Amino acid sequence: MKNVTLTVNQKSYELPLVFGSEEECAVDITKLRSESGLITLDPGYANTGSCRSKITFLDGEKGILRYRGYPIEQLAEKSNFLEVSYLLIYGELPTKEQYHDFAKKIRSYSEIPKQMKEMINIFPKGAHPMAQLSSMLGVLSTFYPHLCDDNDKNSNEKNSNNKEDEIIALLLSQLRVLAAYIYRHDRELPLLEPLEHNCFCASFLTTMFGFDNNDNNTVIKKALDLTLILHADHEQNCSTSTVRMVGSSLASPFSAIVAGIHALWGAAHGGANQKVIEMLEQIESEGGDHRQFIKRAKDKNDSFKLMGFGHRVYKNFDPRAKIVKKTCDELLLELGHTDPLLEIAKELEKVALNDSYFIEKQLYPNVDFYSGIIYRALGIPTNMFTVMFALGRLSGWLAHWREMVHEGSKINRPRQIYVGTPLRSYQGGEIECAKVCSLHNLR
Repeated sequence: MKNVTLTVNQKSYELPLVFGSEEECAVDITKLRSESGLITLDPGYANTGSCRSKITFLDGEKGILRYRGYPIEQLAEKSNFLEVSYLLIYGELPTKEQYHDFAKKIRSYSEIPKQMKEMINIFPKGAHPMAQLSSMLGVLSTFYPHLCDDNDKNSNEKNSNNKEDEIIALLLSQLRVLAAYIYRHDRELPLLEPLEHNCFCASFLTTMFGFDNNDNNTVIKKALDLTLILHADHEQNCSTSTVRMVGSSLASPFSAIVAGIHALWGAAHGGANQKVIEMLEQIESEGGDHRQFIKRAKDKNDSFKLMGFGHRVYKNFDPRAKIVKKTCDELLLELGHTDPLLEIAKELEKVALNDSYFIEKQLYPNVDFYSGIIYRALGIPTNMFTVMFALGRLSGWLAHWREMVHEGSKINRPRQIYVGTPLRSYQGGEIECAKVCSLHNLR
């Protein structure tokens, strides 16, 4: 079958079917409005394919996640974040030479402009790290005007690719440094110069915490690297689709990434792992009895919800959760952490994996549940969790921005169904200009 037929008011329209490489099927409505005057209504775009992409495949019913065809389980076990970033952005795993050049280019942008370091001091104490990050990234664009101008008529394909490579390396490097500086500024610690380090995570942790290379820190680097890989991309999620929408207007990549950061900030998206820790803190502050909160979660009349359980996309299990759970257990064992919140988390996890209520409703612990616990064990403050998410997701945002640019995507412009007041005539004129000015103290 190549088409489907839509019949409205006894008139039929042929709509072609589109098939993906994993046998996905979609109805192409590109010409529906021009031929019939109709549009589709899909609040939240949950059933709408906004683009064709070669980057990530996700099957929520089967619990499958693949980056460029590679199962997330294999990448998590055998790869590292920098290699996965290259894969997502450029489409293939890098050769040794390509990996070396990629890492070297990222390191070359580790030094942020001096004025940016001074700018950090203008933020009031207690300012949210995501607000600081998005603000600083917007300002950072002013230091690289040649990377923001999309109207260079003399540019050729080679120059365009070099410009893209520069944007990608700069953002991957400097967002990492800005995140570390935000952490240190909030704690009134001196800013540390980024070190020339081959490991992306080691460089970040050194700039943030001043880590050396002892065994415990090696375990920490491994855990952080894994969480960044698992968060690197997730198909057309809220923040990624925001990056593509803003980028479709030919806005600078800095603007598109800032928009992605703001979308990620929401509690329903990137702020979910922060909500997990806040929930655990609430349970502890009210006596630490997790059974009481399990009971509340099952009560339809109670507004309390267990954060970090279930997922909008995965109807079976979150494949990332299985991977990060193992790392979480290993990290806590290795570090020997004793934390009442982590003990509560373990009890909640045990109930969710064995209680028939959670099993029937498929409310399994998701990646946000475990990543929040890992970040807490690493000593990363709760309000920095979403910044860590952004650090991982940046490679996916850049991959989608680059794909969109190469496709020459037209500007995004959704339609709507108007449900406001129908046509009516203006009956005003009673209020004279002088009276309006008087009302506003403008006379």
